[in-house]
Amino acid sequence: MIRLERRPAPSRFWTAATPVLAVLLTMLAGGLMFALLGKDPVAAIRIIFWDPLFNPQFASYSRPQLLVKAGPLILIAVGLSFGFRANIWNIGAEGQYIIGALCGAGVALAFYPLEAWFIFPLMVLAGALGGWAWAMIPAILKTRFNTNEILVSLLLVYVAERLLAALAMGRMRNPEGGGFPGSRNIANYPSASNTELIANTGMHWGVVTAFIAVIFGYILLHRHILGYHVQLAGQAPRAARFAGVNPDRLVMFCLGLAGLLAGLAGMFEVAGPAGRINIDFGSGYGFTAIIVAFLGRLHPIGILLAGLLLGLTYIGGELAQMMLGLPSAAIQAFQGMLLFFLLALDMLSNYRIRLKPREVA
Repeated sequence: MIRLERRPAPSRFWTAATPVLAVLLTMLAGGLMFALLGKDPVAAIRIIFWDPLFNPQFASYSRPQLLVKAGPLILIAVGLSFGFRANIWNIGAEGQYIIGALCGAGVALAFYPLEAWFIFPLMVLAGALGGWAWAMIPAILKTRFNTNEILVSLLLVYVAERLLAALAMGRMRNPEGGGFPGSRNIANYPSASNTELIANTGMHWGVVTAFIAVIFGYILLHRHILGYHVQLAGQAPRAARFAGVNPDRLVMFCLGLAGLLAGLAGMFEVAGPAGRINIDFGSGYGFTAIIVAFLGRLHPIGILLAGLLLGLTYIGGELAQMMLGLPSAAIQAFQGMLLFFLLALDMLSNYRIRLKPREVA
């Protein structure tokens, strides 16, 4: 018989090895899925993980895109990681990302076509406040009425998507767009565009903010009393109360920080790579960032590396769709496998597998 035996303390080896094993198992299972779809599994894995970086045919385009795709994932995941460490489960970062984009784009469209230096800073402030305010809804409901933040934050994603569709076809629709849904191209509005800071690198203000968030997150988590309270609340909630940690304030802080960073990610995306508000603006970054946070072991440096890896799967997945004709759903399933294997193997950090002889009656 197989049984699980709890370890006296989490295994450092398995904590470090789990993400690597999860990636390897995802490659194997993904290769099997691609084979069942009638595609060459070796070619598919090579196109996803190797060609975007090292194939001269694609590298000149793909390498700058790596930072473009990884930036919002890292920014959102850093915010989520604080809540997850404290057992505060914000699953609605996608909605906060969308609201941040709507608020930032709203500022740009309100001032169009004025050229002024203060427009972009106002967009940054509006995006951050929009994401923060959307995250405050589940935070207030949890602290005042003890609602489940998982359900509330997730349901608010669908509310944000409906609001996005309504504005894309209504108040924000381009009056010169021939009646098609979608706003003006904000990336072509000089005072509001989030352009590359260094040509052909993919480095824009959103990527810079993501790197700053990693540094800020590391300092806050490991060099500040607030980070100690976050970790204590997650590991020993009763001890945290005796230590003077206010659980309501912690909920407000963790959800607010996650919403603020997700809103910033949405604002930088709509002002740069996406360029406009459209019905399909929500790209799933808020959900994929959950994978990034756990793959990075809820550590800012790990999140940076995991964000680059998931960004690579986005770029490689697009290449695989173009070169091999893989459906987009297969790439999404491939990313989902990564979280599945990570959570399954994470059990080994806290439990040992023991073989127990079957007892004879």
